[in-house]
Amino acid sequence: MMRWNFAGGGRSHGRQRPMSMPPRPAHTALALLLAASAAVAAPAALADAAVVTTPQVRAELVALAPQGVAPGQPVWVGLSITHKPEWHTYWKNPGDSGLPTELRWQLPAGVQAGDIAWPVPHKIPIGPLANYGYENTVLLPVPLTVGPGFQATGGQMQVKLSASWLVCRKECIPEEGEFTLDLPVQGATALHQAAFDAAAAAHPQALPAGSTAEIVDGKTLAVSVRGLPATLQGKTLEFFPETAEVIETAGAWTQAWDGAVWTARVPLSAQRSQSPERMPVVLALGADGNRQAWRAEAAVAGPWPQGAAVATVSPALTAALEANATATPVDAGRPIGLIAALAGALLGGLILNFMPCVFPVLAIKMLGFARHAGQQRALRVHGLAYSAGVVLSFVALAGLLLGLRAAGEQLGWGFQLQSPGVVAALAVLFTLLGLNLAGLFEFGQLLPSRLASAQARNPTADAFLSGVLAVAIASPCTAPFMGASMGLAVGLPTAQALLVFAVLGLGMALPFLLASLVPAAVRWLPRPGPWMDVFRRCMAFPMFATVAWLVWVLGQQTGIDGAAALLLLLVALAAVVWALGLAGRARLVMGALALGLAAGMLGLFGPAVLRPVEAAPVAQAGARWQPWAPEQVQQALAQGRPVFVDFTAAWCVTCQYNKRTALADKSVLSDLQTKNVQLLTADWTRRDPAITAALRALGRSGVPVYVLYRQGSAPVVLSEILSVAELRAAIATL
Repeated sequence: MMRWNFAGGGRSHGRQRPMSMPPRPAHTALALLLAASAAVAAPAALADAAVVTTPQVRAELVALAPQGVAPGQPVWVGLSITHKPEWHTYWKNPGDSGLPTELRWQLPAGVQAGDIAWPVPHKIPIGPLANYGYENTVLLPVPLTVGPGFQATGGQMQVKLSASWLVCRKECIPEEGEFTLDLPVQGATALHQAAFDAAAAAHPQALPAGSTAEIVDGKTLAVSVRGLPATLQGKTLEFFPETAEVIETAGAWTQAWDGAVWTARVPLSAQRSQSPERMPVVLALGADGNRQAWRAEAAVAGPWPQGAAVATVSPALTAALEANATATPVDAGRPIGLIAALAGALLGGLILNFMPCVFPVLAIKMLGFARHAGQQRALRVHGLAYSAGVVLSFVALAGLLLGLRAAGEQLGWGFQLQSPGVVAALAVLFTLLGLNLAGLFEFGQLLPSRLASAQARNPTADAFLSGVLAVAIASPCTAPFMGASMGLAVGLPTAQALLVFAVLGLGMALPFLLASLVPAAVRWLPRPGPWMDVFRRCMAFPMFATVAWLVWVLGQQTGIDGAAALLLLLVALAAVVWALGLAGRARLVMGALALGLAAGMLGLFGPAVLRPVEAAPVAQAGARWQPWAPEQVQQALAQGRPVFVDFTAAWCVTCQYNKRTALADKSVLSDLQTKNVQLLTADWTRRDPAITAALRALGRSGVPVYVLYRQGSAPVVLSEILSVAELRAAIATL
């Protein structure tokens, strides 16, 4: 089971309107949404140091600059990881499981970092699987290029590193650290010369062209490596492919010498997800301290067998758009890939209007449209402003997601609800909306008179901001066709990715946009009247139900104490709103008392709302559903058992609906038991880089995602909204 470890540098992580008028909550909504976005985007404060120590490893940022720091002089930096006994981290190709170490550099202007010069790894058997990685001490060196534009500050060059690594024994622990090192520009830095020399000796030497790899019988890769030193002939070499998910890492393989040519026959993986035209391979000889390695790029001859996904695009997009038909490779660079993504985004946006998390906001929009019935020009402006708010909000949220992912964050769609601060902010927002709809107060009573009058004079701005609010509520939801399009979008160039998200917003806004632009649609709108006041008050209850759901989500992240603290703060908020809605001296006295009480409760209970607690296991041993881990999928498949994985989150309404309907159906559970299917739950309520990486490998960017694995076949991705018939049909194929 995977657990988190944050030791040693990890993230600790007025004019009053008539009651028959629809509410105008957008200004308050915008302020809270901006605050929530800032809380998500701002990285946690981390202590800068050259060394990070955890119970499993000691990681140190080291450098080598024997001639000082100057253009044309050799400058190396690297992360040295010393593992505790039995623990290991991973190579660039981790093998059957694991994740490679990632290094993200912050360097002065004029200095650029190269790629990691990966030392040759070891093969680490783990049961029926095998990994490629490092034990004991390893240095991951990176060359720095100092350009003529570099200027030192105070005679030093500051190097900052954000590193993340997965360290494993029987369990795997994602860890991360922040490192800072100041290098003197004039003096030599050579304290770790021996470590860098050893890493250079263990780095594979490039071989000349001419090596080949041929697919034999659709099951075997025949590798021929030319140009090796003559002294190696007849010796047994270790074999490491740099391309992941191609060969059976733990499978039996053979090697031989054909004169000066080294040959090997390696079994292809039944779960192969790559079909490269060239296979970089590393061959090694010797033990620690006297190990040599060579690297060749083998040109692949012969067609790859069918049934594996092309590396550029997962079959998940085709599976969603073609009702889980047999996936065919799609090139993301071709127009058809983008067109399919746009079509899926438009359909997903339309369906998003029918998701339960969006309905309360859309009901309020219906009130706004009804208020303008018979006023075609006002209706048109209202619809255009609302649509602009929806589309631009989707683009802004997508830009934030893409920017954070480009900076190295492992995020997906709905990432903001993985933050307790954002969940609490949305609970406050919906409490205010519910109290407003119930008639307890009007926003004009709480806003300054100038702002309140400006709000009343600018209904277009309110319509725009209500579009922003709709997106804030809809963002955790994933509708059919939408998940696959977003999964493809995050891998496209930025302009194309933003276009996909803009079309997603257009799909969501399209019904209201058409209703505002087509005069015939006005006849279907009810006329204003007393019913609007009754309907408005009724809409307070879906808002309060949304608050109850958000409190439950927060409880999954911060425990029962965090949920109780949020409820107390919401009660205090309601008291403040009620007091500020009074008139005369009562407003001053009661308002001051309520604000003082709320401030005291915020100081007392506020930290509990934002303090995450360690996640409890999803299921106890022997239970029907078990916690997901990549190793468990591979182990079950190696035993011949099919696997069904539920990628879910507490804040995903669609996930909870599926869990209580199709996934709880007795006939479905009976079919799963009959087929001896291993059931795994991948809970994405909190940020989990391993789950994010698994979703990306499936071509998805958010939850829900439901996947069936079986030995020798590509994964089958089911619909976002499950039906019993679809699920039973998929199980019947196992």
